[in-house]
Amino acid sequence: MKRLPAEWEKQEFAMVCFPHFQSDWVYCLDEITETYIQIITKISLYQKCLIICDDILRVKNILKNTNVLNKNIFLIRIKTNDTWIRDYGCIDMIDKDKIISYDFIFNGWGLKFDAFLDNKFNQNLNEKQILNTFLIKKDFVLEGGSIDTNGKGVLLTTKKCLLEKNRNPTLSQQSIELFLTDNFNLNKIIWLEHGYLKGDDTDSHIDTLARFIDEKTIVYAKCEDTNDEHFEELQNMEKELKNSGFDTIALPLPSPVYFKGKRLPATYINFLFINGAVLVPQYNDEKDKEILDFFKSFYINLDIIPIDSTILIREHGSIHCATMNRWAKLRI
Repeated sequence: MKRLPAEWEKQEFAMVCFPHFQSDWVYCLDEITETYIQIITKISLYQKCLIICDDILRVKNILKNTNVLNKNIFLIRIKTNDTWIRDYGCIDMIDKDKIISYDFIFNGWGLKFDAFLDNKFNQNLNEKQILNTFLIKKDFVLEGGSIDTNGKGVLLTTKKCLLEKNRNPTLSQQSIELFLTDNFNLNKIIWLEHGYLKGDDTDSHIDTLARFIDEKTIVYAKCEDTNDEHFEELQNMEKELKNSGFDTIALPLPSPVYFKGKRLPATYINFLFINGAVLVPQYNDEKDKEILDFFKSFYINLDIIPIDSTILIREHGSIHCATMNRWAKLRI
């Protein structure tokens, strides 16, 4: 019976789309490249990392010059609009001893941005024949960052995103729930009505607000400043989560982060599981150490690795958004 795995389960590799000159990173390409090198380096110490790039020679030279290239790093050329591969990369399902990969429609977060190349990404990757998986195209708009699971048939998501008018406008909440339940073989969907971060352009992706960290526990973003615009909304989200039937742990928001006068959706919830470690976003904030200490106490058998995410958040994402966990085996 097929199921959607939890992200802490042993995976085959992680995908990363390297920043390029046609992406929104062009104004700070050197800075964001350093951040991606840091992420790729840490991933490759524990497992395989597949780098998607527009120019293999350019990226290979960068990795060689920074002494990053190793046996766990693989490069493949596919053109993309954006680098937030979490949202357009296919989603793997475990079906006994094989992997089935779902290719959902990606329409630029509800028609906000050009997504022509990103929407073709999974088909283009499949044509390279480097993955041992069966790709199934789904006529349904869904981003990877909009859902989270405990690996035991429970899905966590937000109404603001999945019911947003430019995703699947002809479908009711009941129809969407039926689709998700059937395709992911779910027992329960937790729909959050509340929760948002200023500057977020995904319509409240769950991976910025609340995530499972084991089968029974959800961590969530909490605003401790009563004068902050997030306070009431995240307090209401907290109430919903405490009524979900799962254990809950609050992780405070970092202090407000701004770029060019606009507040950014900085959150500690956008962490990444890899085999043997958790990569945790850091924002040069006084709460950074508190967050690292929490993960170290919760996962005593995993390495907890800080990742400076101050450049990543400029384009409204962080570590989880920039990566995609995969269970399909690489043939290269």
